[in-house]
Amino acid sequence: MVPQRPEVAPRSTRLRPMNRILVNVLLDGSVAAIAAPLARWLAAPRDGLLHPLWFLAGGAITLIVSGVPFRMPQQYWRFSGISDLLGIAGASAASAALFTLGLLATGYPLPSPTFPVIYAVTLVVLLGGLRTAYRLTNGLNRRGVVQRKVVLVGADQVADIFLRAIDRNPASGVRVTGLIGQGTHQAGRRIHNVPILGHVTDIAALLDGMARRNALPENLVITDPNFRGEGLGRVLSAAETHGIQVMRAPVLTTLTPAERVELRPVAIEDLLNRPQVPLDRAGMERLIRDQVVLVTGAGGTIGSELVRQIAGFRPEHLILLDHGEFALWQIDVELGEMAPDVPRSVVVADIRDIERIDGVFALYRPALVFHAAALKHVPIVEQNPCEGLLTNIVGTRVVADAAKRHAARAMVVISTDKAVNPSSLMGASKRAAEMYCQALDIAARSSGRADEMRCVTVRFGNVLGSTGSVVPLFRRQLERGGPLTVTHPEMRRYFMTVPEAVGLVLQASVRGADAAGFVRDRVSGVEPERSAGTDALLRDGGIFVLDMGEPVKIVDLARQMIRLAGLRPDEDVAIRFTGLRPGEKLFEELFHGREAPVPTDAPGLLIATPRVVDQAEVGGVVDRIAVLAHAGNAAGAIAALKALVPEFDHNATGEVRSPSVTDAAQDREKLVS
Repeated sequence: MVPQRPEVAPRSTRLRPMNRILVNVLLDGSVAAIAAPLARWLAAPRDGLLHPLWFLAGGAITLIVSGVPFRMPQQYWRFSGISDLLGIAGASAASAALFTLGLLATGYPLPSPTFPVIYAVTLVVLLGGLRTAYRLTNGLNRRGVVQRKVVLVGADQVADIFLRAIDRNPASGVRVTGLIGQGTHQAGRRIHNVPILGHVTDIAALLDGMARRNALPENLVITDPNFRGEGLGRVLSAAETHGIQVMRAPVLTTLTPAERVELRPVAIEDLLNRPQVPLDRAGMERLIRDQVVLVTGAGGTIGSELVRQIAGFRPEHLILLDHGEFALWQIDVELGEMAPDVPRSVVVADIRDIERIDGVFALYRPALVFHAAALKHVPIVEQNPCEGLLTNIVGTRVVADAAKRHAARAMVVISTDKAVNPSSLMGASKRAAEMYCQALDIAARSSGRADEMRCVTVRFGNVLGSTGSVVPLFRRQLERGGPLTVTHPEMRRYFMTVPEAVGLVLQASVRGADAAGFVRDRVSGVEPERSAGTDALLRDGGIFVLDMGEPVKIVDLARQMIRLAGLRPDEDVAIRFTGLRPGEKLFEELFHGREAPVPTDAPGLLIATPRVVDQAEVGGVVDRIAVLAHAGNAAGAIAALKALVPEFDHNATGEVRSPSVTDAAQDREKLVS
């Protein structure tokens, strides 16, 4: 095979940097040649401006020699800054000293004792002035470019970097006319000659004032990446009033160096005012590394994110189980690209199939099982009650029993806030699944045997962008021009991003497995410190609950998404209320009235005070539900479910009921107190 020659840049491209350096040398030398007689005249005006040619040449040569250590020939004039000016000052001082020594060595009298200082200052002024003039001329050339006026909103440090990036990028097409800061007592001050107009809390009044002066910007640009939540919502509302679009600046790392300055839309996730929760990644690695891990529902929103994050902790083998071929193929391809070194198997299986699931566990013998498979869409489960009960209740039991039978060390069950005081079949079925797994866990922890499987249940609310959630629905409706459909003006839901929810699920898994003594340091074999209170609650069937923050009104979410698209709610895009669907309720809750929330030692995690359940009783009802559902007797299966979950108040017609609006607030007050 003929070896390929390495690619060589064209000759013109290779010579271009050298040509620029030669131009810098010629220009700086010419300026120094002018500076020498000028400085002599300033030092001794009576001697006139006539000088021998060697005087001019000496000035040029000494500067060129002195400028080499300070890298003056390599300076990029368009990007000249403080460091470049310091280099010029150093080179000027060195050149003045060298020139003075040359004069003294040749017996030429100094024009005056102050000549070296005057010559150095003259060089600094002329050389620095030439570069400044070039930058100003370069800036004036932009005026022919169509520029949109923007006002920056956010921290002054980030605004400083953004302004520098704009200044260095003539083709950005952006002109900053003002800043709205987050600090106090900043109004009236300037950053890079751009005025700080006021504080972000006064943004509505500030925009009203700009509107009166006919000085409104085309965009508000958020420069602080941590500015989100209620404050961001206030900015969006004020901007909507004046028809201004809100954008985000690039992150700091993409602003320097500034090849392009591209503004991006504000993400819907930014409206969740949620601080970053520190995660116990060392504990997660102890839990997962070198273990065989199985994830059911691996093609779903939560399951696929579980797979991604678990793969990062290098398990010995990762089994992806789902009944949907296409969803499995997608996550398998993605995993092959992001973690090709992690051994994995793709398994198509129905969690309700006892023999198939038992065969999978017998073959792979996973130590850890993450059970995310479920039917989660409330209206669909209402229309297919037997399928919902068989998947969510019987399927969970099949997986849990197989995991226990084949010596899995821990099983993590993904639950939902809809399991609390359920009004839907989906919520009630998930509560029944919780109860079965609670019963298993209580029995295992009560046995005192270290090898008994621990069953960790984690409950949380909606995740943004999940399959069937409102965010993808609203996006599709926006693409069609609306309207956006909301079931009820008072509908509220808890929301969390998918990566955050899965990170906290893994955090809960570490805590639940810690209590079993399963998670140990691989080297020392020492168990990590654990909370005695957490251990006691888990022994009694406690359920981990993710701290979801405050619930969000769905209509507010719809309005914000319309604003983020640069449109106006109710004017450009309509919002239509369609009424509650069967099984829905206005407010979801994270805790039952008898499940007082208890904090844990892990940020973002709470524990629902357990309600004791009897394993034999739960198992018997699940058996009855399975028989009735397999026979297609939906009414009988639902009646058995109501007996098992007494708080299940089925809203089969989608009627609006008076919710206990204060339940969530009271739970939070109890937690704080």
